[in-house]
Amino acid sequence: MVISVGPIGRDPAQRLARQELSKPIYHQTSIPQEILHAIEQFLQRLFGGASQATPGGWWTLVALAAVLVAIIAVIVTRLGSLRASARRATPVREPGAKPLTARQYRQAAAESAGQGDYSTAILQRFRAIAASCEERQVLPPYAGRTADELAVQASARFPGREAELGDAARLFDQIRYGDGAGTKDGYERLRDLDEALAGLTPVAAQAGRPFSAAPV
Repeated sequence: MVISVGPIGRDPAQRLARQELSKPIYHQTSIPQEILHAIEQFLQRLFGGASQATPGGWWTLVALAAVLVAIIAVIVTRLGSLRASARRATPVREPGAKPLTARQYRQAAAESAGQGDYSTAILQRFRAIAASCEERQVLPPYAGRTADELAVQASARFPGREAELGDAARLFDQIRYGDGAGTKDGYERLRDLDEALAGLTPVAAQAGRPFSAAPV
């Protein structure tokens, strides 16, 4: 059975393109927004002047618009992945901030927790773990160490704590880079982990495989 569909007019075609491009999936970052704005302007010019010169009329233009929208979706997804990767590569310590001792980080974390700011408290407590590992020479000093790197490297020196260190790194990243909100429970878990690690004797680094100060 063949269904015959009449041609779509200029105004309906423009509305169709605008409706598709306005969907939230295409507006996740500032760069895609600029791309979408440029594409929308292109589509408006395309619909405004090329309908008579395009074989197939409006339906060909609508098909081209659909292809462009699909391409934009791929671009947005890819940019989101790249942005997430860049965030994960950011050091635990605040760039340009004065480094503190583990004790100072712990004090700052306790003060933030006392004020109900558990997001800041979690970040500071995780930094205390990193600073403590360096002060105790469990890990070599390295200002560019990321949360994931700290978890992997410290796990090798504290067997049995891999899961807790991994969870702590993910919590840090969620709050620092994912706009997550810290909780009292999350802070207490990091505090307990910090205190537990402080009371443990790390195992010796594996022979022939010393830790490097460069990113893992």
